[in-house]
Amino acid sequence: MRRFALSITSLLLAFVAIAATPAAHAEEIGEVSTVFKFIGPNHKIVVEAFDDPGVSGVTCFVSRAKTGGISGAFGLAEDKSEASIACRQVGPIAIAKPIKAQEEIFSERISLVFKRLRIVRMVDAKRHTLVYLTYSDRVIEGSPQNSLTAVAVDRATAIPLR
Repeated sequence: MRRFALSITSLLLAFVAIAATPAAHAEEIGEVSTVFKFIGPNHKIVVEAFDDPGVSGVTCFVSRAKTGGISGAFGLAEDKSEASIACRQVGPIAIAKPIKAQEEIFSERISLVFKRLRIVRMVDAKRHTLVYLTYSDRVIEGSPQNSLTAVAVDRATAIPLR
């Protein structure tokens, strides 16, 4: 019995550690309700802005579904995998340090433990363009649904790769 209690305690501590892992934070721009819920928050679409940490002057805007209701109010709901992304030049583009040819630049939890929304930046050196892909994944099975956007970089601005 004691061994079982220790196993449960270890499992709970691991669960809390995973759930408490800090995620990158996007700034919420706005939201619209899609389904009214009598108890708990409504289901909605949330629009968030996220500045590329390696490329100043580029901001990505992501829209995604957010589940409401009681489970959504307590952070227990699993949000849908659909998301859309649009990245834009919002100022002079500058790349202070070399960036990877492909790199995850944003990740946010969209279920209690197993599902994440991710943004990956890819460099298309031939076309002097930054390509941004958003998708969601799960520990066991991800989703093929994705969204893509690109930002052309002025040829006078170097894209240093590492």
